[in-house]
Amino acid sequence: MYLEDFINYLIIEKKLSDNTKKSYYNDLKKYIDFLNQKNINNPSLITQKDIVSYIEYLNNEKCSMKTISHNITCIKEYHKYLLKDGILKADCSENIKSPKLKKSLPHVLSIEEVDKLLNIKLSNAFDYRNKAMIELMYSSGLRVSELVFLDLQDINLNMGTVRCLGKGSKERIIPIGDVALEYLEIYINEYRDSMKKGYLCDKLFLNNHGKEMTRQGFFKILKKIAKDQDIKTEFSPHTLRHSFATHLLEYGADLRSIQELLGHEDISTTQIYTHISNKKIRDEYNMSHPRS
Repeated sequence: MYLEDFINYLIIEKKLSDNTKKSYYNDLKKYIDFLNQKNINNPSLITQKDIVSYIEYLNNEKCSMKTISHNITCIKEYHKYLLKDGILKADCSENIKSPKLKKSLPHVLSIEEVDKLLNIKLSNAFDYRNKAMIELMYSSGLRVSELVFLDLQDINLNMGTVRCLGKGSKERIIPIGDVALEYLEIYINEYRDSMKKGYLCDKLFLNNHGKEMTRQGFFKILKKIAKDQDIKTEFSPHTLRHSFATHLLEYGADLRSIQELLGHEDISTTQIYTHISNKKIRDEYNMSHPRS
């Protein structure tokens, strides 16, 4: 059903990340398996009724609205590709609407909680690596995938910048704060070589085996540090990125500048942080004002 061709199109033409590519593949594989069970093994046989039937199936499987919405996005992109490539003469998915999702505000750490998280006891190479990783992430607002994908050459200690490839392989250069720069310099110059364990690895951050750090490995480290520091707020690696943006906004940074730093294509994505900041102001008002 041209699934592999479509995935190659996503990689070559759309330049989507590995994680996005995998999510498209997994969702569409289930969609195609569902169609095959109904003896639909050619895209030209798919009707709008079949797509609706698949959405009903997902709903019966107790999938969340977010999951269903993502599946619909994948299906629509898949059918658009088939139409563009001349495999289909009409797109039966074009009138399928995604469910409206309730937008929830992302979790954000307070400045005091960030300070606690970064107050790591430094006694060995791994401590200095962890300190450098978390300081850099909070200092620059990197996505966790961008952080672990960094090569050693992407850090310019003299200029105080980090070069990263974001979504769609778009490059951006981000300034690094003085504290993060200080610990990066210590990690790179004094500890990184001792962590290689005979492997030739260009990645900036190495794991305990001398190979590249993974997203899962970083999250495991972050959770342990948060537990050790008695941080109760629910959070993930992405929370550091949200905290970076929110704290910049609270201290007067321009929304357009934050958009550039985060690598958001559309400023409407960045505007979520104004809602977080406004909520904090309201909460403080309600706690403090005698007539609130």
